[in-house]
Amino acid sequence: VQLVESGGGLAHPGGSLRLSCAASGFSVSKYGMSWARQAPGKGLEWVSGIINDGDEYYAESVKGRFTISTDNAKNTLYLQMNNLKPEDTGVYYCAKIGSSFTHYEYRGQGTQVTVSS
Repeated sequence: VQLVESGGGLAHPGGSLRLSCAASGFSVSKYGMSWARQAPGKGLEWVSGIINDGDEYYAESVKGRFTISTDNAKNTLYLQMNNLKPEDTGVYYCAKIGSSFTHYEYRGQGTQVTVSS
């Protein structure tokens, strides 16, 4: 199993970024997936999850601004992030999950997102 995130960078408040997570060794359409983030000096925070062929779930802090999705043909997980806020800053990880959204069986190396004016 391998997960490789990309798409992070610097965005201004109110801006957008789209994160990608290329998966190999398993099919993203057959397993639950999550996005989590870690802000500087803080613990890992669950952001969003997708299960059961498309059921989406979000943390309250990102609901209405972020959208999780998969492209099964590309075996890739995405996180579209709109109306970004400075508190969205952190390292974002994608994960193949087990029995719950925060049961991270496998995790990528992460991609840095910085929201600043």
